[in-house]
Amino acid sequence: MKKIVLSFVMAGAIFNMARAQEQPKVAKLSFKEAVKIGLENNVTLKQQKNQLDYTQVNKTAMMLQLGPSVQGNGSAYRNDGNSFNQNKGEVVNGVIDFVNGSVSASIPVFNGFRVVNQFKQANSANEAQLHQVNRSNQDVIRDVSNQYLTCLLDQELIKIDLENVQTQTTQRDQIKAQADLGSKAEADVFNQEYQLKNAELLLVRSRNKLKNDLATLALTLQIDPSLYFEVENVEWDINSLVADSTALDQMYSTAMGRRSDLKQAEFAERAAHYGYSAQKGNYYPSIYAGASYGSRYNYIHGEDNRSFNEQFRQDNTMLSYGLNVTIPIFNGFLYRSQTALQKVSYENAKVRHKNAEVTVKSDVLRAYQNFSDAKTNYESSGAQLRAAEMSYNMEKERYDLGISNIVQFTTANQAYVKAQGDFQNAKFTLMFQRLLINYAMGTLQQEDIP
Repeated sequence: MKKIVLSFVMAGAIFNMARAQEQPKVAKLSFKEAVKIGLENNVTLKQQKNQLDYTQVNKTAMMLQLGPSVQGNGSAYRNDGNSFNQNKGEVVNGVIDFVNGSVSASIPVFNGFRVVNQFKQANSANEAQLHQVNRSNQDVIRDVSNQYLTCLLDQELIKIDLENVQTQTTQRDQIKAQADLGSKAEADVFNQEYQLKNAELLLVRSRNKLKNDLATLALTLQIDPSLYFEVENVEWDINSLVADSTALDQMYSTAMGRRSDLKQAEFAERAAHYGYSAQKGNYYPSIYAGASYGSRYNYIHGEDNRSFNEQFRQDNTMLSYGLNVTIPIFNGFLYRSQTALQKVSYENAKVRHKNAEVTVKSDVLRAYQNFSDAKTNYESSGAQLRAAEMSYNMEKERYDLGISNIVQFTTANQAYVKAQGDFQNAKFTLMFQRLLINYAMGTLQQEDIP
């Protein structure tokens, strides 16, 4: 008896644990929060920002290369044996300590404008990377929006499938009761059982799809996919979206002036052009002006030495200055090879820039057409839903009165459920296509998220 009681207690505990696992704590995630998290955690965007930091440092370094370079040198060492004593002007044998110190500076006078072009190249590369970061920012908003709205659509489809299961269950019970009374055929019961099982299967698939889409969203947001969360509904004025009448010419004009990927391609072309010009500067002579100032202190062991101040600071100093000219004569076509490589990079950058212009126009045209199609589809699916609902209600009354058969009623019900799903799909597609309008024009911002 005790074993039986213990078994029931353990079974109850396991049942409660299972229920606790089946009902995890639900966290709500809003649309704005999802986009914010995505912008903070996206791997690609972080990498682009790291690259931007480098281009900024490189730009500063290239700017400072236009000015002088200054360096200090110092050394201290001991010589044991023969050495030349500068103070006496003779060779001495013994132990001598030396301390040397100097400061030198050089500045480019002419180098074929190589350093100037390198600075312009670095500046253009920094501008290109800045626009690349902005476009990557918009890419994240687009991707998160698509996945978030997909999860919202999944939740709405689950509601439709759940309502369909409840309707099919009620209908099954009614048909079974009527069949027991002899007013309905037994075949109607089996047909309705099939409809119920099929509705339950669709509900299971809808729930699995939501779980998969939530996992995809969690990966994009770089959060733990095992954490259970739900996406909140979006408050969006659908009527304003339907009434949107942005002209195609206006979209073209805005995109050409705002698309960051187009500007990135433009500045990348400039950077390649300046890099090509800088490389050609190696063909010209280079002239540098320089100066050096230093001193040296000697200490001969076993002799009377002058003080450190007398030697190092007063009469043992040296100042040198002048110009250094380097003329390239022959280096095995190394400069020619490097210049040819830079020219290829420049020509490829021009091709990418041209391709970016065509891509922008193509993106705008597709976004405009898809948005127009989404508006038409939304209105059409709304009319289809109203017609399917009226047809379902009418067919249900006809079946309840015995005028219609189970096949006609089932067909009407399936059409109604499909119309509900099509309407929700059209609604969320319209929302996303409106965001893609801003994305195609290059104006998509975090503030655009409702």
